[in-house]
Amino acid sequence: MVDMSTTLGARRLANPLMTASGCAANGQELHRFFDVSELGAFVTKSVMSEPRSGRGTPRMAETPSGMLNSIGLQGPGIQAFVEHDLPWLASVGATVLPSIAGGSATEFAHVAAVLRSSDAFGCVAGVEVNISCPNVANRGLVFACDPLSSAKVIALVREQVPRDVPIFAKLSPDVTDITAIAAACVKAGADGLTMINTLLGMSIDTDRLRPHLGGVTGGLSGPGIRPVAVRAVWQVRAAMDEGRMPTVPIIGVGGVRTGTDALELVAAGASAVQVGTASFNDPTAPVRVLRELTGLLEEKGFATFDEVVGIAHGRQGES
Repeated sequence: MVDMSTTLGARRLANPLMTASGCAANGQELHRFFDVSELGAFVTKSVMSEPRSGRGTPRMAETPSGMLNSIGLQGPGIQAFVEHDLPWLASVGATVLPSIAGGSATEFAHVAAVLRSSDAFGCVAGVEVNISCPNVANRGLVFACDPLSSAKVIALVREQVPRDVPIFAKLSPDVTDITAIAAACVKAGADGLTMINTLLGMSIDTDRLRPHLGGVTGGLSGPGIRPVAVRAVWQVRAAMDEGRMPTVPIIGVGGVRTGTDALELVAAGASAVQVGTASFNDPTAPVRVLRELTGLLEEKGFATFDEVVGIAHGRQGES
């Protein structure tokens, strides 16, 4: 038997598998297919200060190796989340990683403060700070494209979240140097990083000769982006190993469908893995990937999950 537990900041999780934000709502839908408390953590849909209706339809478009979405952070707002969704997740024994978002650094801080005040906050194992969603109305306002903007959000959120609750900055791959953004977030108080969010993409309906999506552009997810996720995790883990930034845990996400996909991210340096788009056609994908990953580690003779995290760096160049 492999010990699949993993450490994320000050918290030890039973296993490294999570949902990816936005792909499983806030738990009740997925709970019909498996017990969400079986996951290392359930990551919620990003929640903002006020209710949002999201972007116009159509909001999703299939691509040859994934999908584009332009949901626009639709949601009920943080007050409804702490009154209904978080208590429900706590009632079923889930370990929760709420994802928070905002249109300004002060909005992020407000959402974090309301979250902290919830009576159900005890089930929160960390907070994922979504500074990188590419579906906001103005692409120029994506915080994760600028080190200073990223750091300001993280610093304000860190002030609102208890020190024993780790915060994870969710980074965008749509930057020139992701290690610079990662280092700025960690310096500002992030206890870990989630990599990566969707890539900004677009598709054209060749019958109508118009954009498929009502919002024109959207976030590309699915198998096609996995090599980008592996590259990003590898680069940031290498920067940590080289002493160019402090070592913090990385949550890998992007195109994971199988245990083998998850193992690739772990070997690159991820201490946990999120499953997102695969859940749309297989709602049991997160727990299935966990079983497959566990089986792979058993076959390879590992005793603990921790042994495999970042292993590709140490074995680079060996025969």
